[in-house]
Amino acid sequence: MIVIDAASPTPPYEQLRAQLARQIQDRSLAVGTRLPTIRRLAADLGLAVNTVGRAYRELEEAGLIETRGRAGSFVSAAGDQALEQARRAAFDYAAVIARVGIDPTQAIRIVEAALGNASTP
Repeated sequence: MIVIDAASPTPPYEQLRAQLARQIQDRSLAVGTRLPTIRRLAADLGLAVNTVGRAYRELEEAGLIETRGRAGSFVSAAGDQALEQARRAAFDYAAVIARVGIDPTQAIRIVEAALGNASTP
């Protein structure tokens, strides 16, 4: 949840940038999470579009998010190769699931079973 304090001396873009950065770094926003569009988030928070745009630009420059054209902005792996590898594997898995028509709930159960088996020696 993002809260902008209009009475704070900290500019709104910085409040937004800092809160999103903290959520990305503490993993409450997982790698690969799609962020709301700039216009949607600006409307939800009662901010100007340019304010949210600046926060997103700074997060992208810091490597915390990545923008994929019209697909939107996503939480990046922030330089962590293991997380980036897991994100790519997840996207590949999701593409296979969509191609073969498996229900997403079943697909998640398959992953949970695989993770459970992976932790067993």
